[in-house]
Amino acid sequence: MKEDNDLLSVKTRKVISVYTQAMGGSISAFDQNCQPLEQPSGGIEQSICQYCQGACGSLSCREMHSNAIREASQRGESHSYSCELGLLFWTSPIYSEGRFTGALQGSGFLSETADESVFSVKCKGNISLEEFTARITAFPRADEEKLISLAEMLLLCAGSLSTGNEDYHEILKRRSEQQQVLTGMIKKLKTEYPEGSALPAYPLDKEQQLFAALRKGDGTEAIRILNEILAALVFSNTNQFRYIQLRVMELVVLLSRVGNGSVSGNVVIEANARWLRQVQESTTVEELTDILHTIVTGIAEQISSFQGIPHAAALRKAELFIRENFTRKLSLREIAGISGLSAPYFSTIFKEEMGENLSKYINRLRLEKASRMLLETDISLSEIAGACCFEDQSWFSKIFKAYTGLSPGKYRSQGGGMVREISENNLSEDYLKTLDP
Repeated sequence: MKEDNDLLSVKTRKVISVYTQAMGGSISAFDQNCQPLEQPSGGIEQSICQYCQGACGSLSCREMHSNAIREASQRGESHSYSCELGLLFWTSPIYSEGRFTGALQGSGFLSETADESVFSVKCKGNISLEEFTARITAFPRADEEKLISLAEMLLLCAGSLSTGNEDYHEILKRRSEQQQVLTGMIKKLKTEYPEGSALPAYPLDKEQQLFAALRKGDGTEAIRILNEILAALVFSNTNQFRYIQLRVMELVVLLSRVGNGSVSGNVVIEANARWLRQVQESTTVEELTDILHTIVTGIAEQISSFQGIPHAAALRKAELFIRENFTRKLSLREIAGISGLSAPYFSTIFKEEMGENLSKYINRLRLEKASRMLLETDISLSEIAGACCFEDQSWFSKIFKAYTGLSPGKYRSQGGGMVREISENNLSEDYLKTLDP
């Protein structure tokens, strides 16, 4: 069904057969242009629609089904609807490698609230009204709960026919929910700023509110503020996707700095590069929104997790102090003093709760800064050594190679390299003694 819409695949036929036997009703398959591939025998289309003035062959019914299929494909979920007679339909999209390739449509039930008074209006007259009414009322009636179950089961079947993107339905559903929230906010802005009035400026104040919420680990509040920022950005820059994209890139960089205090530097650098690449490759506001939601949610969870560990306040103070001062010589006593704990006790809990000891943590920060300077500047090795708190260029080269497996010069010339796991075992006892025991 995915590549050849002339014939239904064996798997699709089997899914349709099993679903029909298990759930009742009938199933139709449609291609990516919302055209039926094959009509089921004995279905609504054959027994009723050909005798209805709003028959499925008419423009109005074709549009009804096509619009329903398109809506389901855009949202990545099942869509339920009914015709004027009260006949129920539900449809679920099928994807291949992220591309919409068709849909399944279920039918065969009548709404509990169907009004028989409309039957005489819709009957074409090719059969008697009595026969027309009998055919319609012969279908079992279904309440909302039944319809939801039928639609959800069909979505599972459609998912089994999708290939190469097993989670694509969930992605589209999530994005649809995000856009519903943004649409509501944009409608509100339209009432506050009617056509012809000056558009609101980019809400820089809300950026600070967003960062404050993240630092508290409040993901719910952070997402709420993020939506307000996005709504204002999109509302004031309609049809200016490139500008919106650039603004999102700036926000991603700022968000990465907020998350910098709760995760390791390597993770932050890699995540930031990945996020920016995703933003650059995006082509819709929906994609940009989803990326930002993912970033904000992830940072909030990381910070919340960090705050939940014992001694969080003490470690937080120490970590921030280290990040602001790691380019100069630091002692365990000085750092422990900032945390308010004794040096031996601080050393113990730091390793237990941060997953690495203090020397390894500081070493990593210095080497990360040095590696960035090697790739992003033309500064000499001796200047980099001094800027990153190494005794001299020779010592810097020795430590850098111990960490990366490459000399600083080679690392720079080949544009970087894979930094292997930092371990105290890579370093001499002399260097480890530069931190107090």
